[in-house]
Amino acid sequence: MTSIRPPELPELTAPWHTPERAELRDTVRAFARDEVLPVANRLDPEKGLIPAELLERMAELGLFGIMIDTEHGGLGLGAFEYCMVAEELARAWMSVASIIARAQGLGTGLADDARRDELLRRSAAGRWIGAIALSEPDAGSDLAGVSTRAEQVGDEWVISGHKRWCGNAEAADFIQVLVRTRDPEADEPRSAGLETVLVEKERGSFPAGITGTPIDKIGYHGFLTWDLVFDGVRVAAGNLVTTGGSDASGFDGVGDWLDVARVHTAARAVGLAQAAVEDCTAYLQEREQFGHPIGDFQALRFALADMASDTEQARAFYRSAAHLIDVGDPKATQHAAMAKLRATETAVGITGHAMQLHGGNGYTTERAVERYWRDARLTTIFEGTSEIQRKIISDGLLPRPS
Repeated sequence: MTSIRPPELPELTAPWHTPERAELRDTVRAFARDEVLPVANRLDPEKGLIPAELLERMAELGLFGIMIDTEHGGLGLGAFEYCMVAEELARAWMSVASIIARAQGLGTGLADDARRDELLRRSAAGRWIGAIALSEPDAGSDLAGVSTRAEQVGDEWVISGHKRWCGNAEAADFIQVLVRTRDPEADEPRSAGLETVLVEKERGSFPAGITGTPIDKIGYHGFLTWDLVFDGVRVAAGNLVTTGGSDASGFDGVGDWLDVARVHTAARAVGLAQAAVEDCTAYLQEREQFGHPIGDFQALRFALADMASDTEQARAFYRSAAHLIDVGDPKATQHAAMAKLRATETAVGITGHAMQLHGGNGYTTERAVERYWRDARLTTIFEGTSEIQRKIISDGLLPRPS
């Protein structure tokens, strides 16, 4: 597979750009170009998995602990840096940009202080990489409809139910599972009684009571996505996940996590769009027809101009939303939804257009643009579909329909 990278395109500056952020971006960009991209070009066509040695290199760079405080071995940075890093990694392989989300302190929110501290250190070091089991066959966009049950029996939770779309489940150190511990009262919201529970496990296998079937996807290779059945899985009562060690419900914690996840998805989409722009920039100069490089033809030049402009716009939007998350602005949830909607839909259009500019070569696995399109198409679906983002945005602007 060929993936061409021309000289870097100029980037706009903004008030939130700092020398420290630029240095981090450049370090990750070089890593993505020199180490991730060759692996992606080799393994993605084979539906191969991210190699262990690549995960180890990411841990050395601190990429699993970007948002973990320095006291626990992390970089002590925010959503802005986390998403900026994800964009650079997604330029090479979106799966690598995604695997960092399965650390960053995920699976550490336990009430026991000593245990939480230990897991934070493991998370920052890339030794506590997990999976999240939220969706079910009949509960995806409507997470309040989750039916997987967890019953407390003595000092254990006993979990039974069916989860779907659980990425990295077998390779993970833990699975964080959204469960129903009780049915809501008549005067309570449907989400009442939902909690998240931590199922600890060995990498490369499932614990007793869990059976998994991999889902055959058209893209997003690099790690497997699973359909999971829980049948009487027992975990310690202390493995109930709280929000920052508080007594907040597991469902509230999922909502807070999704704001960051949506901007992270927007950043991944921008990375795919940027990769498509860069590959097209080179291809339009390489490919000749009618005695000229096809980049001499105005229609194609203008198409590339629109692609580059739309990518830059989506980048500015996701970075603005990440900044709002970092400063705790109440508008962050709506802006996260807006950034996710615009960036992902834009990326689908840009990567599809990139295939068109490559002509027949774009419809082969010899060029990476088809990978960008396959992966970009998914970004409009996971972490809430585009339709769900539109609902979040419109609910913030209008009264809810009666």
